[in-house]
Amino acid sequence: MKKEIRVIISGGGTGGHIFPAISIANEIKLRYPDADILFVGAQDRMEMQKVPEAGYPIEGLWISGLQRRLTVKNLLFPVKLVKSLWKARDIIRKFKPDVVIGTGGFASGPLLQMANRDKIPTLIQEQNSYPGITNKLLAKDANVICTAYPDMHRFFPIDKIVLTGNPVRQDLLDVQKKREEAVAFFGIDPAKKTVLVLGGSLGARRINELIDDNLKEFRKNDLQVLWQTGSLYFEEYKHHGELDFVQTFDFLKRIDLAYAAADIIISRAGAGTVSELCIVGKPVVFIPSPNVAEDHQTKNAMSVAEKDAAVVLSESHLEQGFRSIFFPLVQSDEKLESLGRNIKKLEKPFATANIVDEIEKLVT
Repeated sequence: MKKEIRVIISGGGTGGHIFPAISIANEIKLRYPDADILFVGAQDRMEMQKVPEAGYPIEGLWISGLQRRLTVKNLLFPVKLVKSLWKARDIIRKFKPDVVIGTGGFASGPLLQMANRDKIPTLIQEQNSYPGITNKLLAKDANVICTAYPDMHRFFPIDKIVLTGNPVRQDLLDVQKKREEAVAFFGIDPAKKTVLVLGGSLGARRINELIDDNLKEFRKNDLQVLWQTGSLYFEEYKHHGELDFVQTFDFLKRIDLAYAAADIIISRAGAGTVSELCIVGKPVVFIPSPNVAEDHQTKNAMSVAEKDAAVVLSESHLEQGFRSIFFPLVQSDEKLESLGRNIKKLEKPFATANIVDEIEKLVT
């Protein structure tokens, strides 16, 4: 790879797209400090904040996804798409990248489409076990498609697929050694079991309602709760942090310590989160979001549960299933140990390095 390579990375909308993109950028910078890296995201989405916080410049496109019902946003979609394609073309011609990388999100479609048109090498990093329509459309012109799950030839050209795993934050690779630091950081009782609740960076209403409804049961079972409500719901639930066994957060900046503190985790099943949890190696109860394209979170979660490495509860059966499944589980040390051991077997800790290896091949 050239020392002064120029890279555009596009990914955003949620943390599941942003943090893998930043991980890839960090690995490129680690190998090639003189690399010039530009991010492209969607205007008014969280990448416009998170990427600069990570130390990288970002350009925004006026783009959003199609809504499932007829809305004004849907009527504007063709206009947004055309304007985003024009701006993506201008960004590419001005920046002159050696390679363009897409990790998913609204902006990656126009950007990679224009890069493909200009014959610039492109790499898609597909995080899910069931890809979205954008990556399916982009795949035919992409040079390489890095996947986190096997058998993705059902969706992509088999000769372009490289099974790498999903990029994860490097501070998660040694969480097992951070238990004492985590106990001190959160001020928890090391003699009690700790439940970590994750609904994603924005939050999950149904998970928050579930925790709210079961606080008495958590207390009865002598459990401590670290509860990331998400930014959309923090004001509604933050008062529960006044309880002596509950801590509420809009966003966990030290997620490595939260994982280290946890004895069991309740989580959505976004692809990046699933990959992180495999590396963390703690027992997990997945509650997949039903409000995602092709129900891909359920597919992600089931790919783990099929290996006896997690428990999956659907939102539609939470009232009947949660108490009867979760609380007996949390009291069974043998079952918790088995789940943690099995999910750890699925980790791919070198995913980021493997993806950058593929990027190197495209620009040498």
